[in-house]
Amino acid sequence: MRNKFYLWENPPYISDTNNAFRPSITEYKVNDNKSAVIVCPGGGYGGKADHEKEPIAIMFNEGGINAFTLDYNVMPCNKFAPLSDVQRAIRLVRSLGYERVATLGFSAGGHLCCTSGTLYNFEAYPKSDDIDALSARPDAFMPCYPVVTFTEPFTHMGSRQNLLRDDMNDPELVELLSNEKHITSDTPPCFIWHTATDDAVPVENSIMLVEQLAKNKVYFEAHIYPVGCHGLGLAYDKNDISFWSKNAVIFLKNLGF
Repeated sequence: MRNKFYLWENPPYISDTNNAFRPSITEYKVNDNKSAVIVCPGGGYGGKADHEKEPIAIMFNEGGINAFTLDYNVMPCNKFAPLSDVQRAIRLVRSLGYERVATLGFSAGGHLCCTSGTLYNFEAYPKSDDIDALSARPDAFMPCYPVVTFTEPFTHMGSRQNLLRDDMNDPELVELLSNEKHITSDTPPCFIWHTATDDAVPVENSIMLVEQLAKNKVYFEAHIYPVGCHGLGLAYDKNDISFWSKNAVIFLKNLGF
């Protein structure tokens, strides 16, 4: 039986969700190492893909790394609810005794992963207890074929529309949620991968992020595979791309996970 932890007793954006959805994390613990990675499945901020959830946590377990899956808010929700969920999840995992915490996400979950790594000082929700006194800055972030930017022409318009809805063309929000614009020398280490032929989220998203990581001298590892569609997950049927998971484990272990 996996341990499930609700992020809040009273979520800050409960009035903006259907059926009083309560965001949560589920623990996949494999050892007493004080490190863990939080997995954010993709789904265009309109759903959450199962193949980018538990199988990823189990993959990390097989590599000797503890993991959590994040069940976060999606449409219809407050535009800051997903970012609030990942910030609170990082803090909650720290409160459980984990000293090093990484985030990993796919597609729109990759956008959420990126915002965890670039907007950790942005107060997405009102702090309410001792858990919120802990740091929301991840020790690494690992976006996979991610939506990085909300700017045209390379954004994934479905993700932008689902998250921002009536505010999808608000220039301040588009700027805030375009992660390539917020890379600094304090940005955590980053592992990123994408395919050059992704026809849903253009590879330029990852290239824009990598350019800014390099410019700001952030520790990073990037893989651009020549051929592959969107949403591959573990990509077990793609011999070249499937190596991303082994590389991700090595990346984290090199950081002390």
